[in-house]
Amino acid sequence: MILSPNSACSARSLLRPQRHCSAQRLRSLNFAERLAFDLTVIPQRKTKDETIVRPAGFSPSLSSMDVPRAGVAAKKRKRRIMIIAASALGLILATIAISRLKPAVPSVDRSTVWIDTVKRGPMVRQVRGLGTLVPEDIRWIPANTEGRVDKINIWPGTKVEPGDVILELSSPELEQSAHEAESKAKAAEADLATSRATLQRELLDQESKTAAAHSAYEQAKMERQTNDQLAKNGLVADLVYKTSKIKEQECEKSDEIELKRLAFARDSIEPQLTAKQAAVDQANQLAKLKLDQVEALHVRAGMSGVLQQLPVQIGQRLKVGDNLARVADPTKLKAQVKIAETQAKDIQIGQKAIIDTRNGVANGHVTRVDPAVEQGTVNVEVAFDEPLPKGARPDLSVDGTIELEHLDDVIYVGRPAFGQENNTVGMFKLVNGTSEATRTPVKLGKSSVNTIQILDGLQPGDQVILSDTSAWDAHDRIRLN
Repeated sequence: MILSPNSACSARSLLRPQRHCSAQRLRSLNFAERLAFDLTVIPQRKTKDETIVRPAGFSPSLSSMDVPRAGVAAKKRKRRIMIIAASALGLILATIAISRLKPAVPSVDRSTVWIDTVKRGPMVRQVRGLGTLVPEDIRWIPANTEGRVDKINIWPGTKVEPGDVILELSSPELEQSAHEAESKAKAAEADLATSRATLQRELLDQESKTAAAHSAYEQAKMERQTNDQLAKNGLVADLVYKTSKIKEQECEKSDEIELKRLAFARDSIEPQLTAKQAAVDQANQLAKLKLDQVEALHVRAGMSGVLQQLPVQIGQRLKVGDNLARVADPTKLKAQVKIAETQAKDIQIGQKAIIDTRNGVANGHVTRVDPAVEQGTVNVEVAFDEPLPKGARPDLSVDGTIELEHLDDVIYVGRPAFGQENNTVGMFKLVNGTSEATRTPVKLGKSSVNTIQILDGLQPGDQVILSDTSAWDAHDRIRLN
């Protein structure tokens, strides 16, 4: 039976059992069409045997049905456990095998490393440092008084002589003080002259008094002697005789006193004049000091050489002790070399030194080693035993090398970029006939600027890498390309 287009459902709806079209479409159908639709669309229920799809020629029977087998699940579980255990064991063994594999040997470009050959023979121990040339004779000219810079006559770099005036200062207060000191000195000299004249006059007066007293004594003595003769003959009164004797004694004492006064006057002249002279000398020294200070306002070089520094400006106010200028003799130079404190312990006075001025070298010897350490270095002074190369001048940068000692018949190699003396380090030694190098423990001895002594671990003829190998610390072998 063929349905109309308006009453038929889609093919998918017809195949689904117990499904029908929408209610709107069913309402639009008449009774006959609804009956035909029910017969066509809604299938009849089938039995269980009819719904099972079987191959052609197959008929159901009880003998062909599946029979459950005992222990199958247990066998599957056991097989699954064995597979998992075998997989885990294999993974563990693979991990152990991989962990025991040696790491890959790193490759290094041969041109990027420094390779040296171990040698046997004499080795010179040296230390090296940077330094400068400084004059042996240096004079800083200080300000002897306060003042102001009025004029600069000579500028740095000019040759000077002892009497050359480098700059001129002014100080009105100092000039006034110098005039006052000079006046006081003259007054002290005048006072000394007055005192000397007064003492001389007093000495003369005392000498006159002494002479008069001595004359009176002699007269009284003669009068008493005359009265002695007259008294024996009874020609003089007893009172007159006694009076003459008393007068003689009195004049004698007066004579003695005047003699003592005269001696005291003579002895006191020198001390009084000495005191006055000391006052005069003090005044003269003060006046001379003031005059010297006035003269010091004209700042002179004081020595032959070159004016190196002039740290003042015109109009600048100065105080006592300020440095005004630096003069040095450029013909007498010495080198001051700074050596690392770890290398300076073996430096001794008198050791040979070589100074490179970058325009030539000059030989010298160590004259002084600074006992103090400054910023990790020790200052070593070197005096020259021969003329310096051309172009040497104060404050010139130089390289200094000091020879510590000579070692005879030792094994040595170039100094590596790592490791210190008297220490054991690992160095890569090239394997003969291959392009590989293996790490070898090497015991180092005394070191020099470019070489270091080998105590153990290497033999003459061995080739080692001296470059920094810290990038390969995790490897014991490297390959050189």
